[in-house]
Amino acid sequence: MEILQLAFMQRALLAAVLVGITAPAVGIYLVQRRQALMGDGIGHVAMTGVGLGFLLSTNPVWMAAAVSIAGAIAMELIRAYGRTRGDIALALLFYGGMAGGVMLINLSPTGSNANLNSYLFGSLSTVSGEDVTAICVLAAFVILVTLGLRRQLFAVSQDEEFARVTGVPVRALNLLIAVTAAVTVTVAMRVVGLLLVSALMVVPVAAAQQLARSFRMTFGLAVLIGTGVTLAGTATSYYQDVPPGATIVLLAIAVFVVLTALAAPLARRRATAAEAPAAEGCDVAVTGAGGGTEDDVRVGKA
Repeated sequence: MEILQLAFMQRALLAAVLVGITAPAVGIYLVQRRQALMGDGIGHVAMTGVGLGFLLSTNPVWMAAAVSIAGAIAMELIRAYGRTRGDIALALLFYGGMAGGVMLINLSPTGSNANLNSYLFGSLSTVSGEDVTAICVLAAFVILVTLGLRRQLFAVSQDEEFARVTGVPVRALNLLIAVTAAVTVTVAMRVVGLLLVSALMVVPVAAAQQLARSFRMTFGLAVLIGTGVTLAGTATSYYQDVPPGATIVLLAIAVFVVLTALAAPLARRRATAAEAPAAEGCDVAVTGAGGGTEDDVRVGKA
């Protein structure tokens, strides 16, 4: 295939696969925590990192990762300790991050509006070999965290108080989720863009919840949907000359609409045929339209 013979498309497709895996893998915990828009806020902060990268003539991906992590930690601390003024502090952080990024890019000798647009909305032709290396390293971190600490992260995301009682280090895991979300935003910004990355973290999870009946099934289906739409969107962007980020997000929304339409009659048949199961042990229900019980993760166990 022609698309696989071009070096820049090979890099773009590899980046798309990693984004399709990592974004829903983190997004499922954010959805459980009712923080679906956290990725959007981190994306605003990451713009300052991109601007610093151009101003200091360093790789914008690594600089964006560092600034995003700092911003995500600040967001989590504000959420945990902020009282009535916490929302104002977050607003200042988000808007300041975006404004700072725009200013720094325009002050840098190599920055331009074209550079800015490629990070805001994604760009296939500008994914370099150095970017792919950074994305691979960061994606490996995200996958290790979201799979290796799956039980603990689910417990914290579902019920912080119960997790704390069972001995789970809630504060540390909350910070880890924030850091992992920041890294995921950095991974995804070269493909879908900083302004659209939050959609890829949330929409595949919401789509998976329409059919899945457990946390494990939701996780797997969300990753499958995320990988499918990023690959399809990247290929469509190449052949039809359309923006990759917008194409990927619209495909994800289309999948959500289709699965929602399929889920309604399926749910009615299940409600008619199934007997109400008794709650067993410490199994925890997964929130969302998919319903069901978390059949493979028990709260408080490693």
